[in-house]
Amino acid sequence: MFKTNNLVKIALLTALTTAISLLVIIPVPAMNGFVTLCEAGIYLGAVLLGPAGGFWVGALSGGLIDILSGAPQWALFSMIIHGIQGLLVGYLYQKFTSTFKLSISLVLGSASMIVGYFIATMILYTWPAAMASIPGNLVQTVFGSLVTIVVLKGLKKTSFNPAKGGN
Repeated sequence: MFKTNNLVKIALLTALTTAISLLVIIPVPAMNGFVTLCEAGIYLGAVLLGPAGGFWVGALSGGLIDILSGAPQWALFSMIIHGIQGLLVGYLYQKFTSTFKLSISLVLGSASMIVGYFIATMILYTWPAAMASIPGNLVQTVFGSLVTIVVLKGLKKTSFNPAKGGN
């Protein structure tokens, strides 16, 4: 069970991720979808709040972004894909002990999102559309990973220490 403090953090990160993602939407006509900035919020949620927090920030913001942006056919897929993505990044970040744990976590989380949307696009549309989704999803995950790294480096310079993870 979550403590009230963590529920508030999940709610705030979900709202922030959704709002930022809705501010910048880049349409991808081939798959009737779009590219957003949601990865940064999901990855920050996963690193700062652990696997469960990452799951809920990913699932809730992923679904909300689709519903609020007029693409409800993607909402269930996004909830599952981004939820798993946040869970995976949070889990791997906590389990790895190497200096590259953040990079490894982000790469594997990004790969899970790209594969997830490839499958979802094949289900909703066709395999050519699924192939067309790869570059946009790759750009989205790379940008989100870079933003996450920059924000975490900034947080480490403050009294808040995100290196603990799962707060």
